[in-house]
Amino acid sequence: MKRNGKLSTLYLAIVFIILYAPIFYLVYYSFNSGGTMYGFEGFTLDWYKEVFQDTRLLIIVLNTLIIALLSAAISTIIGVFGAIGIMYVKSRQMKNTLLSLNNVLIVSPDVIIGASFLILFTIIGIKLGFTSVLLSHIAFSIPIVVIMVLPKLQEMSPTLIDAALDLGASRWDVLTKVILPFISPGIFAGFFMALTYSLDDFAVTFFVTGNGFTTLSVEIYSMARQGISLNINALSTLLFLFTIVLVIGYYFINQRNTRPRGVTVKK
Repeated sequence: MKRNGKLSTLYLAIVFIILYAPIFYLVYYSFNSGGTMYGFEGFTLDWYKEVFQDTRLLIIVLNTLIIALLSAAISTIIGVFGAIGIMYVKSRQMKNTLLSLNNVLIVSPDVIIGASFLILFTIIGIKLGFTSVLLSHIAFSIPIVVIMVLPKLQEMSPTLIDAALDLGASRWDVLTKVILPFISPGIFAGFFMALTYSLDDFAVTFFVTGNGFTTLSVEIYSMARQGISLNINALSTLLFLFTIVLVIGYYFINQRNTRPRGVTVKK
């Protein structure tokens, strides 16, 4: 048993090293004063200063954050009601069909989804830019939210809803005071997952951006095509740190929501 445990630990360590080594390599050279990724000549923050002095880049960062927050919020609202709708569909065949259609959007290649949106927006006359990117991010984020919320709905006992209805609660009260508080960890998980997917997405966004609008992932790709610049390292490092903050924030929110609460009995 001890030998198997050591082998599992070693395997996990190797996997994490393979996954994180390129990221730490990128972060390390973002502080290189030499301007290359071949030899570290000295510590500097000049590349970060250039990032913050680039007005165009800061506007792109702001665009990316607005798209991410808006798409995550809207997709969370739609995804929560979609998950509730799927959960309470009476026909088992219809429920399985809806789940399959939802899962297809998750496993479909981003290139296909991006090309499909490009064709759709061209046909219906939506100009490529902020609106097209926002609609695309909402569309691919909704299935993620549904997947995160459904397990919490399945954990909830039907007797909670029956008890609320027996006590005179309306359907709206059952939704807002029973169902939503119970599934709130899944809602937060769906929101943060949608937010990180939006910040990280490149393939879909690349197809639906216009000439006057772009996001951070597309901009980093454009910068990388022009040659090696440590501005890319600095920008990618900041994005990586922001993602870590989101993950840590979600962890603490989830811990608070899953913490056992005491029951107060009124005498």
